[in-house]
Formats: sequence, C-alpha cells, structure tokens
Amino acid sequence: MPNLFSPFTLKGVTLRNRIVMSPMTMYRSVDGKMDDYHVSYLGARAAGGFGLVFPEQLAITPDGRTTVSCGGIYDESQLEGLERVCSIIKSMGGVAAIQLGHTGRKGSVVTPWEGGYMLPPDHPNGWQTKAPSAIAYGGDLPYAPEALTIAEIQDIYASYAQSAKWAVEVGFEWIEMHYAHGYLGAEFFSPLANTRTDAYGGSLENRARFHLEALDAVKAVLPDRIPLTMRLGSDDLNPEGTQFDDSVVAIGWMKEHGLDLADLSFGGNTDDMRENIFNTPGAFVERANRVRREVGIPVGASWNLGKPQNADDVIQKELIDLAFLGRPALSNPHWPVWAARELGYDNPFGLVPDDWGWWLRNFRADQESIGFPAVSEDTAGAPVANATPTQGLTVGTAPVEPGAVTLDGVPADLPDEEERQVA
Repeated sequence: MPNLFSPFTLKGVTLRNRIVMSPMTMYRSVDGKMDDYHVSYLGARAAGGFGLVFPEQLAITPDGRTTVSCGGIYDESQLEGLERVCSIIKSMGGVAAIQLGHTGRKGSVVTPWEGGYMLPPDHPNGWQTKAPSAIAYGGDLPYAPEALTIAEIQDIYASYAQSAKWAVEVGFEWIEMHYAHGYLGAEFFSPLANTRTDAYGGSLENRARFHLEALDAVKAVLPDRIPLTMRLGSDDLNPEGTQFDDSVVAIGWMKEHGLDLADLSFGGNTDDMRENIFNTPGAFVERANRVRREVGIPVGASWNLGKPQNADDVIQKELIDLAFLGRPALSNPHWPVWAARELGYDNPFGLVPDDWGWWLRNFRADQESIGFPAVSEDTAGAPVANATPTQGLTVGTAPVEPGAVTLDGVPADLPDEEERQVA
C-alpha cells in the first residue's frame, strides 16, 4: 500500500515521493524570464523535500500570459533562466516539471494586488486577447476576445510543440498542459466560452478536439521517457458549463492520445458557480478517483490537501496518486519534512540534502528549539504506513459519515478537518 512518501514512477521518471508543488504564478518575471528569485524559491522547495516541483504556468506565446509580469517559454532568451531553475531543482533531489499554458480571454490584466482588472487592448501593458469565441468573461474582464481562426489554432499547436521541445532541452522532465481555471483549453471545452459552429465547437467531441490535437502536437516532440500530463478544468460547477460526466469521457479520449496522468481541477469559465467547493477538504479527490477508476489512468488533485494526515490518507487509500499543494508549499517550503514528522516517518530529515540533514539529525539541544513545530500529540510516533486517519472529511459539498460510500462508490471514511487553504 503506498503512502505520501512512497516513490512514484510514470514512464521513465521516478519521483521520490507523492508530494507536488503546484504551479503558482509569482508575477516576478521581466520579458517572461526566470531569474534569481525563481531559482531561490523553487530550489528551496526541492531542498525541502517536494518530489515534483513546478514553476508557475509558463506561457507559450506573449499573448498567452496573464500579465506582462508572468513567465513564458516562447523565446530563446528565456531558456537560460529556465535551465537554472531545472538545475537547482534536480541538484536538490526533486524533479523539475513545467506547466505550459495560454490564458485566452483571461489575459491582459494587472496583478491581483493591483486589482486584477483587465487592460484594454491599446494599453501599453495590454493586448488583444484571443479565445474560441468572441465572448467576454465579464466583471473585471470586460473586453471581448477575438475568435481564433483555424490557422491561428494551428499556430498555437506549433507553439505548444516548440515550447515543449525547449522545455526538455533545458532539463524539465515532466510536461503538464494547463487546460483549467478558465484559460484557453478550458474555454474550448466549455459551452459557456465556446459557441463555435465549426469542428471546434458544439458537441463534446468537437469541444475536446483542441485538447486532443494539442496533445498530439506535444507528444510528437517528446522523448518516450517524459510524462505528458494535463490539468483539466473538469467542472464549471454551473449547469450551462463543463459537466464532470463529459470530462470523464474526454479524459478517456485523451488517454488514447498519449495522456499519462490527469490533474483534476475546476473549469473557471464563470464566476456563477452553483457549488461552493473551495473551502471543502479534498475538494477534487472524489472526482479524481472516479477518473482513476473509470478511465484507468493515474490522477492527481489539489485544493485543500494541506493537512498531512489528509494528504497521506487519500494516497494510502489509493484514491489519488499525487497530492498537489499550492499555497501550503508557499507557506512552508519544508512542508514534506513537517508532514513526515507529523506522520511518524522514521527519517524526516532524509528528505533534505545530506549535509543539511546531518546537522538536523544530530541536533544536541532542546528538540523543541530545532525550529520545527512540535509533533502533534495525536500523531506523534505513528508510522506513516499505519497513520491513523481522523474521521468525517467532507468530500464534494456534503459531510459524509465514516464507513459510508459516496454515490460514485468512493469510500467516504476520509480524514476529518482540512486546513482552509486552497492550492
């Protein structure tokens, strides 16, 4: 039975554990480049024990960025910084992963702390966004995108392929395509954003065509050993948008086109979400497990897995294969070490580099002064493989009782209370 610290192999790549640092946009790039800041904070997470480490979503074109301060992999001048990022992650024991993306109609905005509002196309820091259909997102994103032509769609495939090729050249060993959170791939998939009447709109098969053809383009340039994964906006949580049942079918098609792992998240094509999941512990675990069972593909999930007992429990029960952590990874670069101590792992400091770990293992003073929180009394000494889960985790939107089974057949006796964090 696996646990949070079990190795995980996908194609020719083995992760030292099941803990993933999710892509988190930092808005610290100039001309799309990674610099000392990115090297330092990503290296710290790899040194802190994360098995798989992502920088932020990297845009495949300049107009695929969210802001002018976002990272990219669309120009050769960006490769040096990305190579440095890969080098530090690998030297600290992690695997470097990249998330390739295009924000579609959600681009041309200012940073969140400046208000996150959209800039008009003629603004010096704005641009004309592109999307499947000329439908504005609305609210703080009022400017309508231009509908992509067939030729422009083909150009985007070429950009995905070139970016993936460069990614492998600089040292990334894991490729993820970002088709969630209301960005371009999620827009093609959702009837809320895609009203096309050609081969890319209408039926589920047509709305998934962009995903399949983009996968084909990227797979064609990847070495066989490199996993090809996708973060999919699997549910708009709105009756008019992407439906999860459709996502299960489409992921089956993606598997046939070379998808190696599905990373499940929300669609993000509307603010009118009728199901409030964002404070729900393990919000996408149940959905991810359904994909794992019905499609037969490894899965990952994020959103509210920042409590070690919860993350470990869903791995032990083989509900998901990888736990993606966003804000918890930013909050604590040593989250895996903290989790190992909480779960009774016999060598938590073995997760950090040997020289660093030696000093921590040979700490001769008061143990409470070492700098890590004291181990919780209810978990102290419990071996990882036998860590006792707490009870009553809310999966989806309603609390479930220990021993119950959800409508999807997923065991409901998951742990009880998750930190109110989102990843």
